[in-house]
Amino acid sequence: MKKLLAVSGGLDSMVLLHQFQDAPDVLVAHFNHGTRPSAKTDQEFVRHWAKHYQKPFFTATAHLGEHVSEERARAARYQFLHQVAAEQTAEIYTAHHADDLIETVIINFLRGTGWRGLAPFYNPQVHRPLLSYSKNDLRRYAAEHKIIYREDPTNNEEHYLRNRVRAEVSRLDPFLKTEVFGRAEDQLAIRHKIEQLLAELLQTDNFYQRAWFKNLEDTTALELLRAILAQNNISATRPQLHEFLSAIRTYAPGKQFNLPGGRLVRLHKDHFML
Repeated sequence: MKKLLAVSGGLDSMVLLHQFQDAPDVLVAHFNHGTRPSAKTDQEFVRHWAKHYQKPFFTATAHLGEHVSEERARAARYQFLHQVAAEQTAEIYTAHHADDLIETVIINFLRGTGWRGLAPFYNPQVHRPLLSYSKNDLRRYAAEHKIIYREDPTNNEEHYLRNRVRAEVSRLDPFLKTEVFGRAEDQLAIRHKIEQLLAELLQTDNFYQRAWFKNLEDTTALELLRAILAQNNISATRPQLHEFLSAIRTYAPGKQFNLPGGRLVRLHKDHFML
């Protein structure tokens, strides 16, 4: 399987590119968000190094604007990466490292996350070979191998929550960072087992017994319901999941429930279908 490296031109992704310089079937992808004047220079910088390492180069340019949210920029970037990966029959590789994982856990915690927010970066379609490296590890690697990289000027702008969290994480005691990273890894392992179990349970023809949800305790029932909706490409908030669970447990046969996106589901006496 080909490896599609997501390369921004920054320290992390240039280390990733260097580590895969001699690997076969490696492709390089760069997404220009169009959020700052220097983005075009970054794009050409990555193009140059892809050519230097003799790797096929794929790029796209968006015009998201200077004040685009991190979430919207990420969504656009991954849409591009998944499109290229599908066209080239490749797997996506990113340069996320241990500090990124810790930052994301803290940000999710500050935003009042559920348990999945404490186990981020769970995506079997995306490989993260640098996840055991700290930021300092990557700096040492880059210095040792004389790797040239670009600095993103927005990394120092304090109005971005991630930048403020990153500054605090950089000052954490290394032993504490190791502890947090270890806990996040444990959560990822647990999440992997849960997602596998849910996938096995939901190998049905979209036919679901109402008794499942009446007999399970709330937390387990909500997890199962969330997985069922996700399997059917329906995204629901926590309150919407609670409302649907209540409907499954209490609605009379024949009554309908309105799901997000205008989807209607009819609740039969013993089951429902999506």
